Amino acid sequence: MKVMIVDDHQVVRQGISNLLQSMVPGLAVTEVDSGQDAVAQYGQLLPELVLLDMGLPDISGLEVARRIRQRWRGASILFFTMHEELPMVRQALDVGALGFVTKNCAPEELAEAVKRVAAGQPYIEHAVATRLAMNQERPVDHRLRDMTQREMEVLLMYARGESIQGIAGRLCVSSKTVSNHLALLKSKLQIESAVELIHLAVDAGLVRYGQLNDGQRV
Repeated sequence: MKVMIVDDHQVVRQGISNLLQSMVPGLAVTEVDSGQDAVAQYGQLLPELVLLDMGLPDISGLEVARRIRQRWRGASILFFTMHEELPMVRQALDVGALGFVTKNCAPEELAEAVKRVAAGQPYIEHAVATRLAMNQERPVDHRLRDMTQREMEVLLMYARGESIQGIAGRLCVSSKTVSNHLALLKSKLQIESAVELIHLAVDAGLVRYGQLNDGQRV
């Protein structure tokens, strides 16, 4: 079985690779450190599974999953990430991922998720699935529930310090389009300023203050 691991931390990639190869017989692993490379290499490798982090240095895992699934509808994608907020889980499933596990899961659960998703079966980490079923969210999360995948993408990048021009470049759209997305986001989320937008992302657990950059605000 061929697996592509997409994570920007080399130690993490190698650790996951070693772990899975010890637990899943016959596993062949390719390591990729960016979203753009993942999309470019998918068509060449055609792996049975993409093990995908949410937070990548260029485009987010959500956008990687969207682009891969757009071109290869049969792609099996398993998110493996620190993010465990329910809006992020729903976004991941909405873009076509078959599975979602966090980096806090047990090694045995990760191996089971890899085997199931590679076989075309859905798998959500038990604790996350329980929260989804019971709909136990933070009070702020309901404001994010109806966001589109592209709106979530823009919010994540903007909250992490990306400039409007930088977001536009990554998403291959115009700066005006990104500005429109941000304006619609503020209206939809009933907030008035960029600072409030960032605070909302932090309060929802989508980003942490340590992740914020000094990106140019426009």
